[in-house]
Amino acid sequence: MLKKIGGRKYHSPPQNLYFELETDGVKYQLEHFIVGYRSDDFFESIFQNDNQDILVVDADGTVIGFSHVIILKQKNIACLKPETAIYIQDLDVLECERNKGIGTLLIKASKEYGKTKGADFIRTQVFPQNVDGMRFYERNGFCEMMKTIESQL
Repeated sequence: MLKKIGGRKYHSPPQNLYFELETDGVKYQLEHFIVGYRSDDFFESIFQNDNQDILVVDADGTVIGFSHVIILKQKNIACLKPETAIYIQDLDVLECERNKGIGTLLIKASKEYGKTKGADFIRTQVFPQNVDGMRFYERNGFCEMMKTIESQL
C-alpha cells in the first residue's frame, strides 16, 4: 500500500531503509558518505515543509520502500528557463523486496506529487557505478542529462 506520510508522524520511519541506502553510498563513494542516523527531528522537518515529503510503500505496517521528494525552483539566472522540478532526494526499496514493482510505484507516486505541486519535470541522481540503479531509472523514463565532475583539493 502506498502512503503519503507528510503532515503526520508515520508509525515506522524508514530508518532501516536509510541505513541500507547509506551503506550503498559508502560502497560507491567512500570519500563522501558515512552511515548516519536520522532523528525524529529530521523527519519532522520534512513533514513541516510544504515543498517536500516522504512517500512510502508499506506491507502490514512495515515500510518496505520510500521516496523522499523535494520541490525545487530553478535558480533565477538569465539563461535558465523558470522551471520547477520534483527532485527525488532519496529512494530505496528493501533489497529483499526489489524487482516486484515497488520502485516503479514510488517513481509514479513521485511524479504525481510533482504534478500536484506544479513541477515541470522530475530529476534525481544515481551513482555511476550503480548499474542496476541506472537501468531501473532508464526503465522508468529517465535519461542522462548532465554529468557532475569533481576533483579533490
